[in-house]
Amino acid sequence: MDAFYASVEQRDDPALRGRPVVVAWRGARSVVCAASYEARKFGVRSAMPAVRAERLCPQAVFVPPDFARYKAVSRQVREIFARHTDLIEPLSLDEAYLDVTQPKHDLGSATAIAEDIRAAIREETQLTASAGVAPNKFLAKIASDWNKPDGLFVLKPAMVDAFVAQLPVGRVPGVGKVMERKLAELGIATCADLRTHGADELEQRFGRWGRRLHELSLGIDERAVSSERPTLQVSAEDTFERDLLLAELEPHIRRMAEKAWAGYLREREAHPQRIARTVVLKLKTSDFRTLTRSLTPPEPPASLEEFADIACALRERVDLPSRTRYRLVGAGLAGFGDGDALAPRDLFGAYNPDSLPRSR
Repeated sequence: MDAFYASVEQRDDPALRGRPVVVAWRGARSVVCAASYEARKFGVRSAMPAVRAERLCPQAVFVPPDFARYKAVSRQVREIFARHTDLIEPLSLDEAYLDVTQPKHDLGSATAIAEDIRAAIREETQLTASAGVAPNKFLAKIASDWNKPDGLFVLKPAMVDAFVAQLPVGRVPGVGKVMERKLAELGIATCADLRTHGADELEQRFGRWGRRLHELSLGIDERAVSSERPTLQVSAEDTFERDLLLAELEPHIRRMAEKAWAGYLREREAHPQRIARTVVLKLKTSDFRTLTRSLTPPEPPASLEEFADIACALRERVDLPSRTRYRLVGAGLAGFGDGDALAPRDLFGAYNPDSLPRSR
């Protein structure tokens, strides 16, 4: 979907059409959820601090998010997808992969299906969507962004090699600014440059992600579209009204752990065999630097108290100056796996937070 949250707001309020719309709460603690294309011309982007967005575009109209409304529209769009295939892998409220290798209706080609879906979305929701048609998920993701907004890009198999070769590495999903800089230090700016480095060399430098990068540089992506996406993490986070020191965070970490644990229990109720092994602590400094620390203990956390103790103890792994202040904290559970693979737990055992390794 194109600028989804902002587009829904512009659709529902004619006074917002053609104006720079920023979906966010106003204030120093808020971040941008979405920006209309009119706002993006001024450099406003999602996840940007709202105060910076206001500086970049003083004439922007700030609209508080209404996620219930966005979810309702998302369900409409998913229903349109389901007319063509049951192999739908949602990535978020506004994005999904569809495998149309064996569609419900023979429209002649994947391109025709994409055109039919986009037309139905426009007619039934009065919103626009962009689509990418390609042989695999990596390429379809790239293609879907190629002609935004309200566009369609078709990447046929014969085009793949030349198309991927010229891609800047920054366009590869998963390559952020830090990885882009590391690759630049090796003289790697495009996927063609990546190809000149062997998979073994890249794996030695960057672990499994290095080998994956090499595959993507060749346009290879064997991942199937999965309509049952397993939960990867259950978490909760909060932004404070004022920045706090690390030593002041414990009650807030425990509060977020309580929320995350409630979500984890709901996940376990739906999928009893899925057990989280890893505790994650997320922090954001007053200058918007994000830190994460994690630990996979010998036994998965078995109670809220155990989970919260580990999350609080993970502060020991933060090596910033003690005067550093933090604007956000989050706690989560990750590393989900099949509980049958775990060794039986000592029912009288208890986790000792003092045993947390101090190594960084």
